[in-house]
Amino acid sequence: MASTVLPPKSEPAIEREQKRPSIGGGGFGDLPPQNGGGGGEPGQPDPGVLAVQRYKLGIWIGFGGIVMIFAAFTSALVVRKGLSDDWRAFELPGILWLSTLILVASSVTVEKAKRAMQAGLEKGLRRWLGATAILGAAFLASQYVAWTQLSAAGVYVTSNPSSSFFYLLTAAHGLHLLGGLLAMTYVVWRVWRSRIWVTREAAVEGTALYWHLMDALWVYLFALILVAR
Repeated sequence: MASTVLPPKSEPAIEREQKRPSIGGGGFGDLPPQNGGGGGEPGQPDPGVLAVQRYKLGIWIGFGGIVMIFAAFTSALVVRKGLSDDWRAFELPGILWLSTLILVASSVTVEKAKRAMQAGLEKGLRRWLGATAILGAAFLASQYVAWTQLSAAGVYVTSNPSSSFFYLLTAAHGLHLLGGLLAMTYVVWRVWRSRIWVTREAAVEGTALYWHLMDALWVYLFALILVAR
């Protein structure tokens, strides 16, 4: 029986065969791996990308509730100041300007951490995340110092409506920032242990977004305090 001679394959056919999915979930030969290289079904969305989207959506929804809380505080402040004659101005501690600069700087460092992660720079990611956590702790410490300075000057929560709102606004913001700092510390701990997990990018991106929002909220509150006091 005469043997059948197959015609040589053309170059495009060879390229298509090289890019054919391998059996066993290894991903594509020379194409970007699907599902983070985990060998899932071709065409399925990357779970890491989905996690980032979900984390960010959760942050935005949660921040919407926070905005409503501080909007209510702002409305109460405006009404209270407009309807009373016992509103007394007081001198703000100068350290509040320093604390504002610290928080703005921490937004810069957390953004650098996020970009370092996207570029695959693990040392940069660890360094900038650590710097952000330190600056966040420094901001909270400076807020406490501002409180002690006001107390030493005889300005307490019950001194007058103006000081009451100052303590309320700064305490409420400080508690929300503390929550973000705890989350940041957890992410820093896992990153410094060089752990790679599916939602790591989502954790960093979500924490960075929350941090930026807390920074913007403080700038608004500080401006409100300066105008209304």
